[in-house]
Amino acid sequence: MNILTWNTQWCCGMDGKVSVARIVQHALQMGEQGDAGGLDVLCLQEIAVNYPGLQGRPGDQLSELQALLPGWQVFLGSPIDEFTAQGHQRFGNVIATRLPVLQVQHYPLPMPADANMRCMQRMCSVVTVRDTALGPVRIMTTHLEYFSKRQRMEQAMALRDLQIQACALADAPPQPASDGTPYQTKPHTRHAVLCGDFNFEPHETEYAALSAPWSASEQGSLQPGQWLNSWSVLHGDAPQPPTFRLLDRTWGAEPGACDLIWVSESLSEYVQAWRVDSSTQSSDHQPVMLTLA
Repeated sequence: MNILTWNTQWCCGMDGKVSVARIVQHALQMGEQGDAGGLDVLCLQEIAVNYPGLQGRPGDQLSELQALLPGWQVFLGSPIDEFTAQGHQRFGNVIATRLPVLQVQHYPLPMPADANMRCMQRMCSVVTVRDTALGPVRIMTTHLEYFSKRQRMEQAMALRDLQIQACALADAPPQPASDGTPYQTKPHTRHAVLCGDFNFEPHETEYAALSAPWSASEQGSLQPGQWLNSWSVLHGDAPQPPTFRLLDRTWGAEPGACDLIWVSESLSEYVQAWRVDSSTQSSDHQPVMLTLA
């Protein structure tokens, strides 16, 4: 399974041109170069619908993605969903996949008050897909707050709690049902991939908080576990290649690695390859791809 994550900056490249097609074409090409042969899951952050105030005046990027990915299912998680003088506006993250989809969930992330701090609501979207070898796998994508460290820390802890809850449900599932009602059995699984732009780097406290292992008793989880950075699964303590401020230093003088792909402990043995494209200028972030096999 090839999974690619990319903060697209509403598909606005370093040349100032907004092009959804350019993003999709590049992502699919990266997938073709992967070890598993073709892209299976595409996670995009900063997708805009009707925000002419942004550079390049993006239109309905969700509709564009759906047209560019025939045969795929495309899901937008929009923590910003508002009606203004511009009309209906949405801004958020997309999960697109050509794999069979079992379930879709959207979780608003914490947004504690942080006076006079520039910030916006954040969300984690989860699409459970069925892989022929692995069975159900929860694909999770998010984009954490950039300006408020307080909010970012609470959001990291919430992502940790989401996985603890999912593992507890997989270990001790609810009463089964096949009655066709909303109570019917769900695909509970420990297998999960969490990717996106976390706006923190491996040396920061939020990284440590998200990756901290949990005990068997924490919040009812029957088995211990933790989130593992897929890069580190393959490369140990070697620094992850930068994914931000690599070609554009607007937001800082030094390149950093904030675009991450985490895997559940249950998937660590299946991590086969990790790749970043450090040369593309189709966004101010670099795309990262993980291969599970």
